[in-house]
Amino acid sequence: MNIRTILYLVASVFAINLTLSGNGYAAPPVHEGKYKVLHIMSFHSPWRWTDGQLQGFQEAMQGVPTDYRVFQMNTKKNSSTEAKEKKGKEARDLIDEWKPDLVYTSDDDAQEYVAKYYVNKDTPFVFSGVNADPKLYGFTGSRNNTGVLEQEHFVESVKLLKAIVPDVKRIVAVFDDASMWDPVMKRMKEKERELPGVQFVAWDVIHTFEEFKQKIREYPGQADAIALIGIFNFKDENGKNVPYQEVLKWTAENSRLPDFSFWLDRVYYGTLCSFTVSEREQGLAAGRMARAILVEGKSPASFDMKPTVKGLPVVNLARTAKLGIKVKSGVLLSAEVVRKFEWDK
Repeated sequence: MNIRTILYLVASVFAINLTLSGNGYAAPPVHEGKYKVLHIMSFHSPWRWTDGQLQGFQEAMQGVPTDYRVFQMNTKKNSSTEAKEKKGKEARDLIDEWKPDLVYTSDDDAQEYVAKYYVNKDTPFVFSGVNADPKLYGFTGSRNNTGVLEQEHFVESVKLLKAIVPDVKRIVAVFDDASMWDPVMKRMKEKERELPGVQFVAWDVIHTFEEFKQKIREYPGQADAIALIGIFNFKDENGKNVPYQEVLKWTAENSRLPDFSFWLDRVYYGTLCSFTVSEREQGLAAGRMARAILVEGKSPASFDMKPTVKGLPVVNLARTAKLGIKVKSGVLLSAEVVRKFEWDK
């Protein structure tokens, strides 16, 4: 048997082992050049949340020769079902044309309008920033889908708020009408019992910016604080989405109540505090999965779909000054401090 035959047989055995690894999943072939990775953002860039996820992903993939392409669905602007479907079709056309070795999808719209169409196909998909139960997209039990769930640090965020404003007892939670908030609201209600002495007096779903303004003016008679959760889908008088930065700026300039949320960028744009979900940790976890799938030939099905656990307390000192709140030094020493509103920089 000559050396060429031996090498052929070894290569054949290696390929068979890869093909049979994990639930019949066929791993991508070993490349002489670069792996092709397509990143499909539900939202847009520049934005710290989406950019941070991609940066974390690329950090985990460091040293792996990779050709990246990025497709932005920008569903904060393309918010109608028709617009999302159009963007989803464009992304699927790109997948079918470019034939990436792996698709990295961030946040829920990319799952609903893109990834779910490829369940149990040959191309591996890895997600991050997903709020909904993966089974809604058909990912549970799929051989080619895995990823990282985004679950808010709800209890920690309320405790941070109370460390800043100890007298808070009644909270109202605000959501826009996007379906992505349904599981968030459900988890918050389930964990409310872990916050003795705190009562959520309302769970308001708001449709327009004018309605939001009216509610903010009414809340001081009902509550001591506000949970600003869904703020992307408020419509103006022409039926167009009001940018969330504008919503937060108006709130900081007009609301008399302390507020909190779950994301870092909200604090930069005026929200008082947050125990944040780390976009970097989301991307890092997804990138580690992608690396193992591409380089080690692991099956996506071999990874559990679970949330990241690392968070960060953040406090906006400009907002505390506006509300006349004095924050204890111990709170500030353990938190990231935002000293200016984003629009004042």
